[in-house]
Amino acid sequence: MAEITAAAVKELRERSGAGMMDCKKALTENGGDMEAAMDWLRTKGLAAAQKKSSRTAAEGLVGVAVAGTKGAAVEVNSETDFVAKNDQFQAFVRDVTAIALESGDDIDTLKTAAMPSGKSVDETLTNNIATIGENQSLRRAKRLAVTKGAVIPYVHNAAAPGLGKIGVLVALESDAGVDVLEPLGKQIAMHIAAAFPLALDESGLDQDVLERERQIATEKAAESGKPADIIAKMVEGSVKKFAKENALLSQPIVMDGKTPVADVVAKAAKDAGTTIVLKDYVRFQLGEGIEKEESDFAAEVAATAGIKN
Repeated sequence: MAEITAAAVKELRERSGAGMMDCKKALTENGGDMEAAMDWLRTKGLAAAQKKSSRTAAEGLVGVAVAGTKGAAVEVNSETDFVAKNDQFQAFVRDVTAIALESGDDIDTLKTAAMPSGKSVDETLTNNIATIGENQSLRRAKRLAVTKGAVIPYVHNAAAPGLGKIGVLVALESDAGVDVLEPLGKQIAMHIAAAFPLALDESGLDQDVLERERQIATEKAAESGKPADIIAKMVEGSVKKFAKENALLSQPIVMDGKTPVADVVAKAAKDAGTTIVLKDYVRFQLGEGIEKEESDFAAEVAATAGIKN
């Protein structure tokens, strides 16, 4: 029996787009013959992912799940919104979110984790691509935890329980009961979904983002023709305003448009007679930051038919 090397498995995986274990099995079943293994995968429908892997996946679902003091959010992408309604796809997102809740949010680790079926997440994803017929990808995951208190979930426009296009988690650390933390957390989560903060507080804002804002403010201020010292103050004022508007704790909560989120938390803590700390949050919006491909269907048809413009 031919020895199945890691290099051979890697080559077959790259050629077929199939999962690692499926590639190893294909080579084993075919005595290490690469072409025969490729044909074996094709007959099993496992090589179907290859052609689809280059297609942009910017639709899909965000999943959220919580268990007491911890919560997880996961984004799984597909090519079209239609797949988000598929029971098989929804079950996959739900299962992966549950795994992230227990195992953590490292994507490479998640891909090797076992699904309820016994197959790995990556193998199941490859099979889903083959059977559903669209490219799909496990894009990102994030887990939050507090030592005491609760992690509160919120899904905007849910497609199914715990699944939707915007998923939010709010981590509140406190001795207060869930009767206090859940309504507070949901209020903050709804604000986060609507207001899209860039960081928990001003110190957490990306320095590159702040520098870009500083450059924009400098260019605008320079057009005023005012003295350099005045321009410097104008720039600092603009950057501080940007930071305040984009840090969660200093944003006016959308429910009344004026009370900073930090003050909302402080009032809830005072009413409860105990400390409440907004430790962290997650906001996943489906397809955020993915550059979608724009296709010209008429041009594709013409190209296929060999028609030149």
